Amino acid sequence: MNEHARSGKVISVTVEEAEARIAELLRRAEAGERIEVTRGGKPVVEFAGTVERRKPKLPRIGAFEGQFELPEDWDEIPTGFEKYA
Repeated sequence: MNEHARSGKVISVTVEEAEARIAELLRRAEAGERIEVTRGGKPVVEFAGTVERRKPKLPRIGAFEGQFELPEDWDEIPTGFEKYA
């Protein structure tokens, strides 16, 4: 197995090596390494971990300030629901 993980190069393994070491190769791909699987010396597939794209978090307090207004009777029980109070 070609060990060039930290240098940014692709790690090249044969199909047989990939089959025998798939769990390890997946962990390495998740850690940022690129893995190339070859058959007969020719590249067949390359895989790498995905880049997680996170949406920016909204602040919790005041996040929706000014976007809506509560009616004055928002906490009154509507007609027909008195038995659930």
